[in-house]
Order: sequence, then structure tokens, then C-alpha cells
Amino acid sequence: MQFQGTEKYVATEDLKMAVNAAIALQRPLLIKGEPGTGKTLLAEQVAEALGKPLLAWHIKSTTKAQQGLYEYDAVSRLRDSQLGAEGVEDVSNYIKKGKLWEAFAADEQVVLLIDEIDKADIEFPNDLLQELDRMEFFVYETGETVRAEKRPIVIITSNNEKELPDAFLRRCFFHYINFPDAKTMQSIVDVHFPEIKKELVTEALELFFDLRKVPGMKKKPSTSELIDWLKLLMADDIPEDILRNRDTKSAVPPLYGALVKNEADVQLLERLAFMNRRER
Repeated sequence: MQFQGTEKYVATEDLKMAVNAAIALQRPLLIKGEPGTGKTLLAEQVAEALGKPLLAWHIKSTTKAQQGLYEYDAVSRLRDSQLGAEGVEDVSNYIKKGKLWEAFAADEQVVLLIDEIDKADIEFPNDLLQELDRMEFFVYETGETVRAEKRPIVIITSNNEKELPDAFLRRCFFHYINFPDAKTMQSIVDVHFPEIKKELVTEALELFFDLRKVPGMKKKPSTSELIDWLKLLMADDIPEDILRNRDTKSAVPPLYGALVKNEADVQLLERLAFMNRRER
């Protein structure tokens, strides 16, 4: 069982090696990289390529590790007991299974995505150490142990918003997705837009990478934003001449709202373009 990428996802040799190494070691794969570099999409494509179901747990700042295991609704049980509802004596009726429980209890091996783990509290990764290591946990309310019969393939993503604990990192296989170079980006564009005009792509990629090199940018445009921008260029039938004959590489590009997501960056580009015009 080897991951070799898919028709929809261009995976570098290093990334394919990382996925397959994590599977062989039966360790969670921790993926870091810039936002928009395909970290979440990787889990979806690994599941598709290997023919496995995907379970996704998208982490928020308020997410607690316990929610991934289960949640016991004691309030509803108390209310139902006061109302004389049926089934109140069975505590399992008031337990909501989390994504880890679903993954552990699945009849077949699944791909479990824990998405953007760094959004949660700093203790969140530590609270899942034993469960992800041993692939089991204890349910105190029912006295049962939930154990993974088919060990899931765990993919964890992080945007590097905060450092993860060393004890957690030791239990993972780590891979950083470097931002694609021009050749890899060309392959990614070809996957999304096989019929796009090559001249348009050439000019668009040159402008895109020039934009990422502008010093002082608060948010550099990402791969996903490039795809959105190209889609707009094609929809509006923007000729490549407009991109080729731009004033300077620092000028605000057409339909810039797909690439530049910060008013300070827009103002920066406008200032640079104005200064370059004055120097001529």
C-alpha cells in the first residue's frame, strides 16, 4: 500500500516518501507548511488513492481533546430523568462519539485528519498523546475500553501558529511542505486547468512569483489563491498581453483581490508602482 499521488494532487517525491514512511511506522504524519499549500487536501487525496474512508476533525480555538474521544451529556440525562423519559438508565444514550472513537471503531482502516491542530490550546496535543500512541482510550461512564482494531492512518496539519510540545513531536513523523517552485507550480496548474493557454500561465506565474518576492508583504499569495486567480483570468478572458505589459513587477495585478488579501499589502504595491513610475 503505497501513496503515489493522484490525478488531482501533485505530490513531490519527498512528500510521497513521508506519507509512506508514516504508514509503515504506524505513526501520525505531522504536516506543516504555509496556508494554501495543500495540507488538508493531502489527507483527502491519500484516502482516495488508498481507497480508504476519510474522517476529518477540524480544530478550532475552542476545541478540547476530549471532544475527539467522546462527550457525555449529563445535563440532558438529568432533564430526561426528571421528565421520566425512557432509556435514561442507559448512560450510553447520552454519550456522543468523537472522531477518534469513530476511527477506532471503524470496520476498516480509515484516514483520520486532525486539521490545524495548532489552533487549539497548547495542552491539546499533550491531551491526545496516549490515545494516539496506544490507539485506545477508556470510557469512564460505561467502563469500556475503545481500542482500534484497524489502526487508522493519522494525518495532522499545522500552520505553525504555535509550537507543539516535544513529547507530541516525538510520536509523529514530520514533513514540511515547501512552497512549490515554478516547475512544480506549473504541474499543479496543469492538473487544475489542462486546457489553459500556456502563454497566460507563463505570464501569470511570473507575476505571481514576483509578487511573493515583494519585501514587506504581510501575506504572500498561496497556491490556492493562484488557482482562484487563474480561474478568474480565464473567466474574464484576460489576455496575456495585459500581464506581460504591466508597468512594473510591483504593480497591482488585475483582479488582485484573488491574490492580495490585506489592505496594507494593496497600499504597499500601489506605493511601489507609483515610486517606480516616478523614477522613469
